[in-house]
Amino acid sequence: MSKATFAIIAAAGAATGAAATAAYYSATSRRPSPASSPAVTTTTTTVSTPSRTTPLPPIPAPFSQLKSLTTAPVDPTGLFQYGFPGPIADLRPVASLISSFDRRTRNPHWVAEHITPQSLAAHNADRKHSVFVEDSSIPEKFRGKLKDYYRSGYDRGHQVPAADAKWSQEAMDDTFSLSNMCPQVGEGFNRDYWAHFEDFCRRLAGKYPSVRIVTGPLYLPKREPDGKWRVSYEVIGSPPNIAVPTHFYKVIFAEDGMAGGNVALGAFVLPNTHIANDKPLSDFEIPLEGLERASGLEFAEKLPLNRRKRLCAEVPCSIIVKDYKERQRSIAQIAQQGKRN
Repeated sequence: MSKATFAIIAAAGAATGAAATAAYYSATSRRPSPASSPAVTTTTTTVSTPSRTTPLPPIPAPFSQLKSLTTAPVDPTGLFQYGFPGPIADLRPVASLISSFDRRTRNPHWVAEHITPQSLAAHNADRKHSVFVEDSSIPEKFRGKLKDYYRSGYDRGHQVPAADAKWSQEAMDDTFSLSNMCPQVGEGFNRDYWAHFEDFCRRLAGKYPSVRIVTGPLYLPKREPDGKWRVSYEVIGSPPNIAVPTHFYKVIFAEDGMAGGNVALGAFVLPNTHIANDKPLSDFEIPLEGLERASGLEFAEKLPLNRRKRLCAEVPCSIIVKDYKERQRSIAQIAQQGKRN
């Protein structure tokens, strides 16, 4: 990713909003993409659930795509007889979410959820019965530990919030796994602005019959006094092993409920720091392409442009400041409104 792209995303996350990013990408999107050479790509995915042991990753075998090695004096692929180094995506599909875990940072790459007016209307769970747990499906040496957060100064920040999974106690319990957590600043962010942002997502279910949300961490560069850009983040734990993200993102897909219908799409990047409650949420909206460049992920490659609508052009992108108890009471009201619509 170019320095300009990083700068714009970081600026949007900190203060300036979408105007600069939109201008930048409207210009760069017209530039022809350089031709790329065919490449052999190998990915390994481990699908795991809390009830079974993570299987050993399969050894990749894209040999049919490689040139014959019969005349070569070396065989680099011989390494695979001892195992495949990775990276490995630990997929965790459970009832309330699906996530991909990053073993290097001990944080998720992304966590996806689905909310509807019906799911928010149900009240079959209580978070007082849920407890934070380590994800035993991830190899012990790579997983986040409860002790890593102890006296760290950071909250165990849900990526999929517990309040979105009240339709069953099991579903809510699944949100308390540490593979659904990242270190988040507490006062002023996780317990304040970020919580109001989560409430905004739930309020969308009052207008749309189906809302899908992808949430995850970012590690963005910052321009130092010497003019150079560097990525710097804190690491917590004993020994230090869980990375503290500099930013968090959400990609929102608000579906109109029609087969092949329109999808109101919004991408947001927020800094992991205190944010004043009077800060407009629209200031954190960025082009989806910018988020994809920053994260290395693709979120909507199969969604045609003619089905996409800009979320903040369809609904007011603004938070409503409430205390915690008020936010809990509002969830049922949002769900009932969605049913009436």
